[in-house]
Amino acid sequence: MPRLHIIMTEEQKNNSQEIIDEKSKGMAAISYVWILCLIPLLNNKNSKFAQFHAKQGFVLFVLSFATIVPFLGQLLFVILLLLSVISFIKAYNGEWWKIPVIYDWSKKVNLK
Repeated sequence: MPRLHIIMTEEQKNNSQEIIDEKSKGMAAISYVWILCLIPLLNNKNSKFAQFHAKQGFVLFVLSFATIVPFLGQLLFVILLLLSVISFIKAYNGEWWKIPVIYDWSKKVNLK
């Protein structure tokens, strides 16, 4: 029977080594509740898992300001809401889910 070889990036190897506790899961989950993304972003700097989700949550939070545009804003609001709910659930379950496009933007968030 052939073996399946999984190739992991350096980032995935580093992330998979972190033990994700319940506090990190909770902090990561609230990252997707609008302005609450700032709590783990500023207070959980030692948790790569919480920071990973907080940065994506921050990008979603910033994008939510574009929802004031008629029609397109409403469509964007629905999309952001769905992404936030899905991301909340995945973070609470301890998953490292990269939101398409949002993840790339979130890598540019740097608060040191």
